[in-house]
Amino acid sequence: MKSIKKLFTDNSIINRGLLKQYNIKLPKIKNREKVIQNGKKFKGKVVIITGASSGIGKACAFEFAEQGAKVVLAARREKKLKEIETEIKQQGGDTFFIKTDVKKIDDCKNLINKTAEKYGKIDILINNAGISMRATFEDLDLSVIKELMDTNFYGAVYCTKFALPYLLKQKGTVIGISSITGLTPLPGRTGYSASKHAMDGFLNTLRLENIKKGLNVLIVHPGFTSSNIRNTALNKNGLPQKESPRDEEKMMSSERVAQIIAKAAFKRERDLILTNQGKLVVWLHKNFPSITDRIIINEMAKESDH
Repeated sequence: MKSIKKLFTDNSIINRGLLKQYNIKLPKIKNREKVIQNGKKFKGKVVIITGASSGIGKACAFEFAEQGAKVVLAARREKKLKEIETEIKQQGGDTFFIKTDVKKIDDCKNLINKTAEKYGKIDILINNAGISMRATFEDLDLSVIKELMDTNFYGAVYCTKFALPYLLKQKGTVIGISSITGLTPLPGRTGYSASKHAMDGFLNTLRLENIKKGLNVLIVHPGFTSSNIRNTALNKNGLPQKESPRDEEKMMSSERVAQIIAKAAFKRERDLILTNQGKLVVWLHKNFPSITDRIIINEMAKESDH
């Protein structure tokens, strides 16, 4: 157990003057970020991963394959999927890919149907496909909001809808890769934040609707993670910004995130908030929203050209 105060001395993102002014005493947090120690925990399980061509999705593909799962790779970039499929097979894994654009209902339906045809069941669906943005709402084109909602929210809805009968039969798990931004606001990310809040609401309600049927729903809220999501984030005109405004080297790796997700899925947990910084911001926002707004604005001001 580590003191939040100590953590924020290290990370230097909390305004200590604010905390002292408002007499805020930071809590202690438990580090739940554990990984699987002994392999093959998912032997024989069928796992579908959307957005599997890069970042957290790609890392999950290798992690679940290493744990013995039959992994179905879904994304738009066929060449990347083929490369990952080949590498996993070379490592002895069981996998195949299906080119999928989660914005398209028919693609999502095809993904589920092809998986069921090949393996006869679905145990875990990881709704990971996602895209970010970086622009103020005042400046952005409305098409950016639609693109984010279609990908991040509706993509998860479509895939889950078609996979649900199979998941219920297996008493399986739906995993949603949300974000700390699904629990807090974040300047310059209106569409992204909205899509993740929507995903959280959808999956939390889905859990309650199926709680007596044995369905497990795990919502993952990564903090800043080293992946290509900032490089592909849309600018105000809906074009990829092509560069990250943040120092990726100081972030949690996608591989580490995938290991933590696998452990949580095995334990059938309901939620994950990743990184100590992320846990802290969520706690502060819940208890001191106005002060946290100022902290978030101060932190995001560090992004170049923001």
